[in-house]
Amino acid sequence: MKEVFDSSQLHPAKYWHVIADGRIQCDLCPRDCKLHEAQRGACFVRARVGDAMVLTTYGRSSGFCVDPIEKKPLNHFYPGSSVLSFGTAGCNLACKFCQNWDISKSHDFDKLADQASPEAIARTAQKLGCKSVAFTYNDPVIFAEYAMDVADACHALGIQTVAVTAGYMHDQARRDFYAKMDAANVDLKAFTEEFYYKLTGAHLQPILDTLKYLKHETSVWFEITTLLIPGRNDSDEEITRMCAWIAQELGTDVPIHFTAFHPDYKMTDIAPTPPATLARARHIAQAAGLKYVYSGNVHDVAGDTTHCSSCQSKLIVRDWYQILDYQLQDDGTCPRCGTPLAGRFEKFTGQFGRQRIPVVMKRA
Repeated sequence: MKEVFDSSQLHPAKYWHVIADGRIQCDLCPRDCKLHEAQRGACFVRARVGDAMVLTTYGRSSGFCVDPIEKKPLNHFYPGSSVLSFGTAGCNLACKFCQNWDISKSHDFDKLADQASPEAIARTAQKLGCKSVAFTYNDPVIFAEYAMDVADACHALGIQTVAVTAGYMHDQARRDFYAKMDAANVDLKAFTEEFYYKLTGAHLQPILDTLKYLKHETSVWFEITTLLIPGRNDSDEEITRMCAWIAQELGTDVPIHFTAFHPDYKMTDIAPTPPATLARARHIAQAAGLKYVYSGNVHDVAGDTTHCSSCQSKLIVRDWYQILDYQLQDDGTCPRCGTPLAGRFEKFTGQFGRQRIPVVMKRA
């Protein structure tokens, strides 16, 4: 039986074309889903209705929260500021270790309780004093049309936009999407094709292409996160190759966050990542010349602290998402030696702190 869609919940999608056999092919990401009438793509939120592709989650969210920007994680993008965060449902990857699987793997659209127009989201962020709005919890690539419209509304009010993403998308969509973003945190989940194919159902090269595009063809500030899973992507050899690639292809100023795995979803039989693994990865990255290397998902003040790349002064000391000490000059330079810190900075007037505040969105 073909699925019947509620037309009031549908929005025209971009990035598709009709192929020779009459199916519609989605051109958003490398999955290249080919759909008959009333079929959904692998992400579950892009579907064929009639002779067109639609987005089924436009204007619908799994929830809104105000977070510290460091939670995204972004340590070099207006540190201490607050960000209005939201996501939808679905995902175009199939990570067996997904930490947000109840949202990203959801096929239950009743979870999308909060509804808001792009303009309502921008106004709410402004009212709450948020520096930025983040598309997160699930991958914004799959709701690109909604995210881009929200970004336009935010920019009209002087609010920045952040994408938290796996970076798995085709070139044209990538160009359109990042033209609307001010910052991104990209998951580089591993550095082998085998890992991506077996544990995420995706491929490595498109993520590397996204990272190179961000570095060389945009002004988007971006940082990288790698979740280290014991026995899967945490070997010295793999981390060394990954860090060498980052240094060569992206430069040594790109911050990287090594975060600890916790058993979840379909990988509950693997132990949590030991803190020593994160320390080892940080040492390898620093030996490769990377200037800004952080630990995540563990309590590690040293691994959360930002140092000057020249004199090693402590510029921003953090405890989880709490800033304990902030010494950076207003122009983003070290007060001791004058070396610029890579990132986006402004006068520091205080911090949002480590709290997370749920937001009930008024419909508009």
